[in-house]
Amino acid sequence: MPLRHWLIIFLLGTGWGTSFMFNELLLRELGPLTVSLGRVGFGALGCWVWALGTGRPLRQPPGVIAGLLGLGVIFFAIPFALFPLGQQYISGGVAGIINATTPLMVIVVSHFWPGGERATRLKALGVAVGFAGIIILTQPVLSDGGGAELWAILVALGAPVCYGFATNIARRFARIDPTVLATWSLTGATLFIGPVAIGLEGAPQITMAETWFSLCMIGFVMTSAAFIALYRLLPVAGPTMTSTVTFITPVSALLSGVVVLDEVILPAHLAGMAVIFLGLVLIDQRLFLARRA
Repeated sequence: MPLRHWLIIFLLGTGWGTSFMFNELLLRELGPLTVSLGRVGFGALGCWVWALGTGRPLRQPPGVIAGLLGLGVIFFAIPFALFPLGQQYISGGVAGIINATTPLMVIVVSHFWPGGERATRLKALGVAVGFAGIIILTQPVLSDGGGAELWAILVALGAPVCYGFATNIARRFARIDPTVLATWSLTGATLFIGPVAIGLEGAPQITMAETWFSLCMIGFVMTSAAFIALYRLLPVAGPTMTSTVTFITPVSALLSGVVVLDEVILPAHLAGMAVIFLGLVLIDQRLFLARRA
């Protein structure tokens, strides 16, 4: 694979990792639902500008548009609210590690999804190992009796579960231009989370420059630009190589939290991340295929 493709994968993983840091900065002035609204709203705006500027076929049958709007609720609106909701009690680094369990959830949901891909023994083992990593991740919370932190971890785990369902639903739209898919999906996410956020948290009152900066970064850069780049990379690099971004994101989340927010990394965090990585390697299977070759 060309070096420029590896560079894009590295930038995507690093950017998505820092999104958890920006969540924490946004939570200083905004509620978790408003954080989701800001991300999907700015993300949708960026995708609309790109789609119209590049002449993408945004016109679709009403049934397809309705499906894409609904997909955005599961793929973007809810997960982007669950992570900041949990990050009120857990660090961005821990949230980033939890996000790395997305392939595990995709495997589980796909196994039981009608017409979905059945898990092999090796993938099932990878899922089991990955969940063992989650248990290790919760040990500091359980030992300290932190009920709120344990609740926050479970809430954040809801985001990868949503990704597991959304990934299988998205297969219905495989023939649609990916930029069009992202544009309509993010629009649906905005239309859904907007009334909910304003109704429960009120109209946002932004007074700090860092809040506007974080919204622009997490919306335009890490949602619009990142997903457009991902969808352009996917056909040429393939899903297997593109999936390596999963290994970069939690590392970036941990490092950005330490450097920018002075968060503390516990040994259990590193151990849990290592075990989850082992589970991802088992699911990926490339190492074992290479040894057979």
